[in-house]
Amino acid sequence: MAVPAYDRNEQRVGIVHFGIGAFHRAHQAWYTDAAMNAGERDWAILGVSMRSPGVAAQLNPQDGLYTLVECSAQGRSARVIGSVHEVLVAGVARARLAMALTAPQTRIVSFTVTEKGYCRKADGSLDFDAAARGFYPILSDALRERQATGCGGLTLLSCDNLADNGRQLARLMREWLAREAPDLVEWFETECTCPSTMVDRIVPATTSADRAEVAQLLGCLDEGAVMTEPFSQWVIEDRFARGRPAWEKFGAQLVADVAPYETAKLRMLNGAHSALAYLGLQRGHTYVHEAMGDGAIRPLIEGIMRDEAAPTVAAAPGQDLDAYADALLARFDNPALNHKLIQIAMDGSQKIPQRWLETLEAQRLEQRECPGLLAAISAWIAHLRGANGLVDDPLADSLCAVAQHGSDAEVAAKLFTGDGLLAGFWNPRGEALARALAT
Repeated sequence: MAVPAYDRNEQRVGIVHFGIGAFHRAHQAWYTDAAMNAGERDWAILGVSMRSPGVAAQLNPQDGLYTLVECSAQGRSARVIGSVHEVLVAGVARARLAMALTAPQTRIVSFTVTEKGYCRKADGSLDFDAAARGFYPILSDALRERQATGCGGLTLLSCDNLADNGRQLARLMREWLAREAPDLVEWFETECTCPSTMVDRIVPATTSADRAEVAQLLGCLDEGAVMTEPFSQWVIEDRFARGRPAWEKFGAQLVADVAPYETAKLRMLNGAHSALAYLGLQRGHTYVHEAMGDGAIRPLIEGIMRDEAAPTVAAAPGQDLDAYADALLARFDNPALNHKLIQIAMDGSQKIPQRWLETLEAQRLEQRECPGLLAAISAWIAHLRGANGLVDDPLADSLCAVAQHGSDAEVAAKLFTGDGLLAGFWNPRGEALARALAT
């Protein structure tokens, strides 16, 4: 069992992370642990949960330590991760969180709050009512204090599956500041940066069986254990306000432009993943690898990757999209992960526009069809009609009400065109989608 090689008591917090779920612990915290093992100093992570005390209850009694287990058909490998210093629940530890955000040694604030955590309206603008309950007021208070004390700006690092996530975060933060703290806008734009990123690692929800397996390895119970795949990818726009760990020494890619990698991931991986979720659930499957073994589904998923999504991606030099599709299919086939389809199916309204609709529109302009994505949209509409039980989505009530009346094409038109619920998340002509579904 590999363990941290550094003295954790000598590492000060340099990163405050909002949304410390399993993905962050398997991804950014894993890279940071590797960097500190190699001698980097003062990049320990203070995790923040906005409301739920669950992760704090798991990790704090363990001093932030947890086991990361990589699972494949060839077996398991495990290491103890030491980069997380502590987890705060924002609602009950606001003063301590403020101290961490305004400390001079804190240089990066990162986020895995999911798409809905950015509190966007359907037209993409900031929903101020929702934002008031999120990280925006906490962060703006901290920026004001940092401006007053002269301790410097921050790098705000979005690590969510949000198209152009850094620029979206910067735009939304400016909207908040323009209304709530207008005197901070110029300082924010001068002193802070919001790099874009692309993150990729499959991290299923940890089960009681997983914890029992880890307990056999450790000789004690690990409430915070995380299971993941051997593959990990992190592409980061190299634009930091006050330094960063040397993540690139451990596989991260620091680039000038994340867009080609992000587009490939959103359309080929995430697009296929969401399609697999709804198509797999429709045919009675529970896990990703089970759905991939279904002869009626696999050709659709491979077609979405290679024939529908890949031709719409302007690849960067050296970016091999065919090899990328090969790797994705192999990862989806991994029988050791037990990644639940219903977990991927959550929050479809926040994911589908950027994962499916831009591919559909790009292919429509070339007069090419997308049978895989159209089948996936029909399966998603069936999901909204209750085919797989309760719908877990921030817009569930409205979406499900729309889905109850009309054909798939009529429902799609109501959702994506004109003043539809999801029309504002993308701008191309949604009527083409409705016509495609109708035929």
